[in-house]
Amino acid sequence: MSALAYRRVLLKLSGEALMGEEDYGIDPKVLDRLAREVIEAREAGAEIALVIGGGNIFRGAGLAAAGMDRVTGDQMGMLATVINALAMQDALEKLGAKCRVMSAIKINDVCEDYIRRRAVRHLEKGRITIFAAGTGNPFFTTDSGAALRAIEIGADLLLKATKVDGVYDKDPKKHADAVRFDALRYDEVIARDLQVMDTAAFALCRDAGLPLRIFDMAQPGVLLRILRGEPVGTLVHAG
Repeated sequence: MSALAYRRVLLKLSGEALMGEEDYGIDPKVLDRLAREVIEAREAGAEIALVIGGGNIFRGAGLAAAGMDRVTGDQMGMLATVINALAMQDALEKLGAKCRVMSAIKINDVCEDYIRRRAVRHLEKGRITIFAAGTGNPFFTTDSGAALRAIEIGADLLLKATKVDGVYDKDPKKHADAVRFDALRYDEVIARDLQVMDTAAFALCRDAGLPLRIFDMAQPGVLLRILRGEPVGTLVHAG
């Protein structure tokens, strides 16, 4: 078995990734496939944390633009991420994995509160740990929440799963001549306004010196390949 290049990682999944071919909600087939990928990586020896967005259920920013109070909308979005986290926990546990959901907002009847030292202990014990409810604050995206949690737990790498195979200089779905980057510095990403994550998340990673790899999660076995050091997608680093 190949040695792992990264021992502890945080994987950021969008809520939309759980929809599959559905228009809304969660596709059980997609959930099962993602859970198997995560378990494969865990069984190879990695410590895996997850953050899952809530856009398949609710987008606070969208309703805020239509007139809803932004704080209320963001709080509803946080609850949507808890729903997705519980769904992923169920999928993982059905396949025999040990998993914990930790929420940034208090919701003790369904999951644990987020406590950094306890989260690290879960990872050390081999439990897949899912961080829900973002940072617990409005006006922050789950991308920022993922960056913050990755830094707090001392992750070796932050992984951002997307629908494209890395970062391009322009939208590859609209421009046939789009060029993919193998590697970029955080300052370059921010200066070019390459919006694959929000600027606050990039700045957090840059300041902490945390590398970020952006890749297409649809490729079977891709998570384990990355953990073994294969140059999949685009690596963003402090430089």
